[in-house]
Amino acid sequence: MPENRSSAAPAVLRLPEYTKADQEEILGNGDDPFGVASTGLTWLPKEEHFGIRHEDRLVAHTGLLRLPVSIGDTKTEVVGVGGVAVAPGMQGQGLARLVVTAALKHARTRGPQHALLFCRSPLVPLYQRLGWHPLDKDVLVEQPEGRLVTMPLRTMVTSLHDDARWPSGPVRLLSLPM
Repeated sequence: MPENRSSAAPAVLRLPEYTKADQEEILGNGDDPFGVASTGLTWLPKEEHFGIRHEDRLVAHTGLLRLPVSIGDTKTEVVGVGGVAVAPGMQGQGLARLVVTAALKHARTRGPQHALLFCRSPLVPLYQRLGWHPLDKDVLVEQPEGRLVTMPLRTMVTSLHDDARWPSGPVRLLSLPM
């Protein structure tokens, strides 16, 4: 029997924190919940968190982190978006759109002109539907011990303000990825 779905959109909440237990509540306790362990990258935790609860269970999450970046000769900041997760039984109901949209609405108040995320190739169409654009050049990211590596995942950006244009030139995240 199909699940009885309410016609009201679920509310996105600002979460005071996002713990490993919260992540497991959404995605279970698998070894590689985001499918990126094979990259061997070290990731930064997000600082701001947005989630959706359904029947007292956390079922969706997005995190934000303000990060330094260089684009060509320009040093600036972006809002990094990461940790986007929707519980497997709740996928296909627009929860990723809701939680990412709410996070970006908040990001628009933070100052940077753009948001940036990294995703696996199969997720590119989802983010394109949400207004993100893939970069067609490699992006360098920092790693421990001063290593600089090419990001193996797709890098996508979106403008946070109507007049913002992504500059041309090589992109380097001046920190660990988010």
